Amino acid sequence: MRMRKKLSRVILLFAAVVAVAAACSGPSARHNSFARTVTDDLGRKVALPEEVTRVVSLAPNITEIVFAVGAGDKLVGVTTFCNYPAAANQIKKVGDTLKPNIETIVALRPQVVLVSTASQLEGFIGLLDEQQISVLVTNPSSVEGVFESMAKIGEALGKSGEAKVVVARLRERVEGVRESAAKIKYEKPQTVFVQIDPTLYTIGKASFITDLVKIAGGRSVTGDLESAYPKVSREAAKAYDPSVIILSDSPDNREPNDVFADSEAVRDGRIVRIDADVLSRPGPRIVDALELIFKGIRGETPNE
Repeated sequence: MRMRKKLSRVILLFAAVVAVAAACSGPSARHNSFARTVTDDLGRKVALPEEVTRVVSLAPNITEIVFAVGAGDKLVGVTTFCNYPAAANQIKKVGDTLKPNIETIVALRPQVVLVSTASQLEGFIGLLDEQQISVLVTNPSSVEGVFESMAKIGEALGKSGEAKVVVARLRERVEGVRESAAKIKYEKPQTVFVQIDPTLYTIGKASFITDLVKIAGGRSVTGDLESAYPKVSREAAKAYDPSVIILSDSPDNREPNDVFADSEAVRDGRIVRIDADVLSRPGPRIVDALELIFKGIRGETPNE
């Protein structure tokens, strides 16, 4: 009986998706012929109409980028996690980043959906293709990669000039930190552990945060780990004995894991708390995070 009910729900959901797709398949939902292409971070050539006016963003960092390049008025849908800038809260929500609602997205008739990883849309990318809804993937793993994503999104949305200006300003701030950090001669390497959450998820080689730490004059003790956000054991974490601990600040991640109780960082009080949204979103605010990391490594107290 339970199996039949479950099957019925699946059939009803499928029928609803088909109905929405059919409703949106008329001339008003279809673009004119695609006039140009943009290459995304997966190397895919994404076809776009000459002018993009309706966009759905499926990641908070992408939403921030769209607003930063002056295209916020093109957004017709964002995720429930998209809370910055404040104007993002007024845009139609299409579900969360991991489970966006396909029916809502299709009903909004976007010309392009912007995603942070290809896996987000694997389940229904075919349906979007049928509706001539393009999918552009951005997945930066370095500071430069973030800037390239900003330029790419600017190009896709007809805001190349604005994106260049924004990126130039951000690059200038990054170079300022890089030059200042290079002038400081520490007695020993400034080893940094980034605690993403209290269960000891941290950063690895494929994370742009590892790049931030390096630019700021530090060395991530987990920077050689292959994945972007690996989880380390308590034994490994204790052995790292970092001189600085950076916390991705959220309600459940306000203090270092107790495994660091005897670490140099805790003994010296070198704990840097950076708002999780600022630190973890590969968008324009990573430069704010970089400047806070630099101050923390230098021994200042950026949180006070």
